[in-house]
Amino acid sequence: MSLTVNTQEFNLLRDLIRNECGIEIQDNKMYLIEGRLAQLVVESGSQSFLEFYEKASRNTDAKLKEKIVDAITTNETLWFRDQSPFSTLTEVIYPQLFQALASGKEQEIRIWSAASSTGQEAYSMAMLADQFAAKNGYSHLLKSGKFKIVGTDISSSALMLARLGRYDSLAMSRGMPPELQDKYFTTQNNISTLKEDIKSMVTFQKFNIMDSFSTLGKFHVVFLRNVAIYFSDDVKRELLQKVANVIHPSGYLFLGASEFFRDSHENFETCRHDRCSFYQRR
Repeated sequence: MSLTVNTQEFNLLRDLIRNECGIEIQDNKMYLIEGRLAQLVVESGSQSFLEFYEKASRNTDAKLKEKIVDAITTNETLWFRDQSPFSTLTEVIYPQLFQALASGKEQEIRIWSAASSTGQEAYSMAMLADQFAAKNGYSHLLKSGKFKIVGTDISSSALMLARLGRYDSLAMSRGMPPELQDKYFTTQNNISTLKEDIKSMVTFQKFNIMDSFSTLGKFHVVFLRNVAIYFSDDVKRELLQKVANVIHPSGYLFLGASEFFRDSHENFETCRHDRCSFYQRR
């Protein structure tokens, strides 16, 4: 069966996706709907994208909407993506956070990797925390469980892979320095498995950033990178306000290299370190 999506079907599915997860699909990206959802159309027994939409909107298959969002969300990720946010974390932010933890000013440190995909971003932060702690005499703080990273994503399949902490040679080749692979992974038959002391720093949970953030608690650092580029300006403004509400006073927010928020000055002050721009909560 050859499936193509027409304008009516594209508009219906685009609205459904926007309502479910906030992602805004542009008019010139009909191919995205067609390419990523065609297999689901077939699997659902539908004869067209319209019939598929009707099934999804009626919830005749309780998990069909979840499968649509899972297929359409971009799970593009790599280790230490763009480098400069991670060097800023190590050189500017970790010194502050670990000192606050050591002095008792903070009882625990919490970092949020939003849209964490298959876990590379969250685990990159954990490896850097381990390196920093070992170098500066803070390893006991990591062992105490007071340093916590929370990774969230809307994709159940991505989260399953993240929790396993197992990556093939292609995934490992995307940004992982060989010396860190040797230190933090065991490799067998081209599959690298993250060591338990790093995995234990990170917990993953399913979360839709269109929902209320009230269940998440407070964070000292939020990585919301390469997420807002898919949202409309209205959704971006709402998202920024919700993020501001869960960041500790003077906490930090990192966005993607090509992202910026209009009106960000209302809650955040722009900071710069080396080539990295990031935000501090006012």
